[in-house]
Amino acid sequence: MAERITTARPYAKAIFALARKGNTLAATSAGLVRAAEVAADPRVRALLGNPHVTPAQLAELVSGVAGPALDEHGRNFVSLLAQNRRLGFLPEIAALFELMKSELENAVDVEVIAASQLTPDQESRYAAALQKKLGRSVRLHTKVDGSLIGGAVLKAGDLVIDGSIKGRLERLATDLTA
Repeated sequence: MAERITTARPYAKAIFALARKGNTLAATSAGLVRAAEVAADPRVRALLGNPHVTPAQLAELVSGVAGPALDEHGRNFVSLLAQNRRLGFLPEIAALFELMKSELENAVDVEVIAASQLTPDQESRYAAALQKKLGRSVRLHTKVDGSLIGGAVLKAGDLVIDGSIKGRLERLATDLTA
């Protein structure tokens, strides 16, 4: 994985610099996410290493399926990636772009995995507490996982806060067997 990130980083930096200069961070972000989804599709991935498919055809395919989400710079970027045989790195490039965008905006994406659907009040309390702890604006992305029994797991980059009953039971079991 580290090698893929290392390969993707210069491309992400380049498209980020271009988007920042053109003041198109949001649009470029949306286009990259869409193109990354297309490139990650198993049917498209099967074509990436196929010697019978030209880079121009691959670029046309990804740009065509991504549609209007990709602006002119996005289509040119996809074409460049195709020529350099790097279309398979689009998911990593998009993820790195999002990290750079969040750093610039002093924001952080937090994944909240809860045992049940959160109420708007619970979401706002989580967001306020995390904003205070992290010192950044917070964008919550919630998921429901009933196997947690109760509570929630919060993930923000490398930070993981496990406040679930399942997590507590697992820690208790580890402590008892140690």
